[in-house]
Amino acid sequence: MRLLHYSDIENAHDDPERIGRIAGLVAERRGADTLVCGTGDNVAPGVLPLATRGGQALDFFEAVSPAVETFGNHDFDFGLDRTRELVAASPQQWLTANIYSEGDRFAGCRPWAIHEADGDRVGFFGLTDPTTPSGNENAQSLSLTDPIEEARRAVDALRDRDVDHVVALSHLGRADERLAAACDIDVILGGHVHSERIERTAGTLLTRPGAGGKVVLEIDLAADEVTRHTVAEAPLDADLAATYRDRLERAGLDEVVGRVDEPIRRTEGEAFRGESRVGNFVADAYRWAAQRELGADPPVVGLQNSGGIRTGAPLAGEVTVADLVSLVPFEESMAVAELSGTELVDLFREGAETTGFGQSDWWHAHVSGARLVYDYSEDELVEARVDGEPIDPEATYRLATSEFLLHTDAEFPTLTERNAIRRLDIQYEILAEYAREVGIAPELEGRIVRTGL
Repeated sequence: MRLLHYSDIENAHDDPERIGRIAGLVAERRGADTLVCGTGDNVAPGVLPLATRGGQALDFFEAVSPAVETFGNHDFDFGLDRTRELVAASPQQWLTANIYSEGDRFAGCRPWAIHEADGDRVGFFGLTDPTTPSGNENAQSLSLTDPIEEARRAVDALRDRDVDHVVALSHLGRADERLAAACDIDVILGGHVHSERIERTAGTLLTRPGAGGKVVLEIDLAADEVTRHTVAEAPLDADLAATYRDRLERAGLDEVVGRVDEPIRRTEGEAFRGESRVGNFVADAYRWAAQRELGADPPVVGLQNSGGIRTGAPLAGEVTVADLVSLVPFEESMAVAELSGTELVDLFREGAETTGFGQSDWWHAHVSGARLVYDYSEDELVEARVDGEPIDPEATYRLATSEFLLHTDAEFPTLTERNAIRRLDIQYEILAEYAREVGIAPELEGRIVRTGL
């Protein structure tokens, strides 16, 4: 029995060749002993997902014909009714043990299922990060129960039915370690965190292919081995690629809004390892928009959460609206909030988040109008300035950021809806306007200094 594991495809939907090669790889590796498995965020976000409200994913699902799938936090980006439509129209069996809506499991999904291939019986169950309702406004009416307790019930039910293997489809991120320690699971196919993973914890094999559809993992259950397949080297499903090209052409987002002479990289390093040109560009655009609307008194700081910047091809040459949508592909407004100096310092401390979502050395804040120095050896923010001046604990400051941060408690919990004073345009619309009026030429300026790593 072999499993082909994909997850967090997200903006691969904006790259017809990559999406075609994922399908080509699956077709090449598929056999009678193979089950294809997805572990969430395979509907959105991205430019084409926004244009089609996730409908493009149905083309992909039909091409790769998964056996099972579970939900990621972004699979609800277009509302619960739209997610239900996509579930009903897609070929795979969607599983969730811990997502409920109005007292029933979401979209009529089962918590677990048994699939057979090559004479083996494999039990699957699905789990999603319980913070999803706080991080996705469209999912706020959902109820997500404790994944560990739901996993124990699912594992017991599957073991009672004498399956040969128990496999968790997990969109829990770093909580996979707790899941492995708490339950008798053979394999956890993971997602949510965008870094790759192949390791064993508490006797359980944990895999994660990373984000952007660049890798598909093949798990041989009998041999207990994992093979990593690079999508860029796979054969191309030309029909699927052509379908995606046609969808992108019809999206109508090809207006050129600026030009970049020195390519602006958009890798995980630029997103999560401190100051970057792409982070400065986004934070500067937010601050510019807030100051234009409300003035510069009290002082304004721009903030972009690192997880909101999507990786992809560098911004280079002519930059279109589609390029900027792909950078922050969410239908969320930019918000302006007011905080005291004390609250602002607390928020800056939360940029390190050394024990939260993601890797322990990730940095989660891109800023404009501020300078921050964080010492990881002491887990301490040692300097924080706004407009070159120390922060006055009693003063009022304004923050220009994504409205997402107002209603999530997974990042920057100091910031809440009570701080909001104004909503402006959609984030990518502000980026496009900033590009037209100011340009796209960010530089590294020493805004974020990280020591003790």
